[in-house]
Amino acid sequence: MSFLQKLFGPKTDFKELMKNGAVIVDVRTRAEYNDGNIKGSRNISLDQLNNKIKELQQLKRPIIACCRSGVRSGMAVRALKAAGLEAYNGGPWTQLQRKL
Repeated sequence: MSFLQKLFGPKTDFKELMKNGAVIVDVRTRAEYNDGNIKGSRNISLDQLNNKIKELQQLKRPIIACCRSGVRSGMAVRALKAAGLEAYNGGPWTQLQRKL
């Protein structure tokens, strides 16, 4: 395992997660989301995420969080994992879109 993999963890295969039914949750504000987004993603702003945890738990699917830079999606992943959900940080939505 390389130094970077040890530091940041193994690379996530987002295509494979999507094949297995993952849901993309974009945690940017509605205005940011409306300026551009990944087709089929759900917009739940970070400040509303805790209100939607039960709804996301009912999906019983992995969640890939994304945002503008990766900071908010990282915070979202921590909250989702704390709620017992399988969650991954997709980072910036534009980069995640290219990986899919």
